Amino acid sequence: MSPDPEKPDSTPVREKEGGEPTIQQHPSSPPADSDPKSLPKSASQHRPDETQHAAQEEAFTDDEDSSSVEEWPKIPFSKARCIAIVATTTGASFMNTFSIQSTVIILPVIGRDLNIPSSRLQWIVSAYALAFGCFLLLWGRIADIYGKRIIFASGTAWVAVISAINPFLRNEIAFSLFRGLHGLGAAANVPTAIGILGTLFPPGKAKNYAFSSYAAGAPLGAVFGNLVAGFIAEYTTWKWVFAVMAIVSGIIAVISLFVIPPPSAAQPPPTITDDNPTVTATPPVKPSLASVDWIGGVLITVGILVLLFALTEGNVVGWSTPWIPTLIVVSLLIIAAFVTWQWYLETRTSRPPLMKVSIFKNAQFSAALVIMGLFFSSFNNFLIYATFYFQDYQQLSTLQTTLRFLPTGIAGAIVAAIVAPLLSRIPTQYFLLFGNLAVSLASLLFAVPIDPRTTYFAYGLPAMVLSVMGADTTWPSLTLFTSHCLSPQDQALGGALINAVGQVGRSIGLAISTTVQTAVMARERNVPVQKVGEVKPWDEPSLLGLRAANWTTFALGICSLLVVAAAFRGTGIIGKADAPASGGMTRRNRRDGGGDGTTPAPDESAAAANRNGEGGDVTESKEVRRN
Repeated sequence: MSPDPEKPDSTPVREKEGGEPTIQQHPSSPPADSDPKSLPKSASQHRPDETQHAAQEEAFTDDEDSSSVEEWPKIPFSKARCIAIVATTTGASFMNTFSIQSTVIILPVIGRDLNIPSSRLQWIVSAYALAFGCFLLLWGRIADIYGKRIIFASGTAWVAVISAINPFLRNEIAFSLFRGLHGLGAAANVPTAIGILGTLFPPGKAKNYAFSSYAAGAPLGAVFGNLVAGFIAEYTTWKWVFAVMAIVSGIIAVISLFVIPPPSAAQPPPTITDDNPTVTATPPVKPSLASVDWIGGVLITVGILVLLFALTEGNVVGWSTPWIPTLIVVSLLIIAAFVTWQWYLETRTSRPPLMKVSIFKNAQFSAALVIMGLFFSSFNNFLIYATFYFQDYQQLSTLQTTLRFLPTGIAGAIVAAIVAPLLSRIPTQYFLLFGNLAVSLASLLFAVPIDPRTTYFAYGLPAMVLSVMGADTTWPSLTLFTSHCLSPQDQALGGALINAVGQVGRSIGLAISTTVQTAVMARERNVPVQKVGEVKPWDEPSLLGLRAANWTTFALGICSLLVVAAAFRGTGIIGKADAPASGGMTRRNRRDGGGDGTTPAPDESAAAANRNGEGGDVTESKEVRRN
């Protein structure tokens, strides 16, 4: 929303050396330390050169909150183009889960066709997950330095090419290797998509819709992956599943080059510093190989690779196998070395680290990552064990199993549309509490001793709807929160970080649940764990094992719920427009030391004012203010 035309801009503008526009604070303005709410007013005068884009498109203004939106630059693109950008980036999230779920559905068919033993079939899926989880942070940092648009398009094009080649490989090792290469491309475009949305859209209605749409892409991709693979496996050859991946990914890659703006047309919002209240445009970082922390990239990639490999193989060869705990210890030591190296670069040198360790000083940001790991493990486990229950225990066909997951896609689309406008009206803690509770209840419905012959509509349908309601409220809230906590230059890295934590949480959660499942099945069958076998149709030990796994999944969801209740108590509204200060957090939150990027609830602000004897935010000591 544009400023009132009857109130002309009185802020003097001068040119710095090199032609960089600088907007000076008005002489009559109060000092920077006097009132936090006065600081964004100077930022509200900053606008990108509208003549630069006038010939291209009509500016699209986020008008969710006119008083707050004026503190940010307008979005210099038409509404149609904004929708195209969101749809394109959501395609990355959609195709990521589509490729995983569709491959899981056709695994038995691939095994029969390529003569791959069932004991090694899981590597077709695990190779993708390993490569995806290992390279997320490195790709995220490279995207922030070299440009998110080119990395997104290149990663998506890479996925299209690999998917087209994959089904023609008849060798087991080559097939799994190319699945890993597929994951490498997804690791490039998934976090970069979050970075693109976080950089282009200022806080407010547009950003809420963008992140809600992106969040809906993951569950929708899983649902359509099941549907498409189920129909293809039923009526034609499994190779067409990879053909669909290649075609859709190729289309997304081409469209991204036209709709996603280059860095010069998508400047980040202005940066304000305490030492200099002058509003200046953040200068672009010149791409350079030296700008990437390659040592850190190798350490975190190897560390996560070894950890995920050990967690994956532990479920296959058994946790008592000596080299499994050894690999876990080695991976944790490598990850610790990575954290130490990042701390050294950030505090002792001028070289940019791959990941700023200082961001974890924000307790809520660290808690958000813990929640992401626990939530993702709970939601992912629910989908896996529901598939085992329908397909292996009840012995339903691939198509029948797929149809039982169909409600998640329908409900997911509806929930995403409802959540988007509510993100700017309801405090974040309520979304996170509801989302984690919903996913926990979904697992509970499969854990309680309901007769398996009971109609699907009595427990299966409610569980499916609850699971996607939880995903489509928790995921956008966490990604929005992460975006608000980080600077515009670190948006892709933030997307990589939250996805990497989700992958690690998924593997750990699945390892714990599988251990409980096999232990219960071994006890019921009176055999060693190594000889427990697989889930059998209408077998009582198999049913008890699946229920035990769902109880474990329920417990993981409750743990996430407790973290939300403890860490996000009193958190404000994440989707409210609020101009950021340096470091990506709002000036109000930077002053408070929280940096959570949220707008406080009215009662919270009033309570803070009463406690501190002021009519505004929580005060700082003079010493902190000087620092």
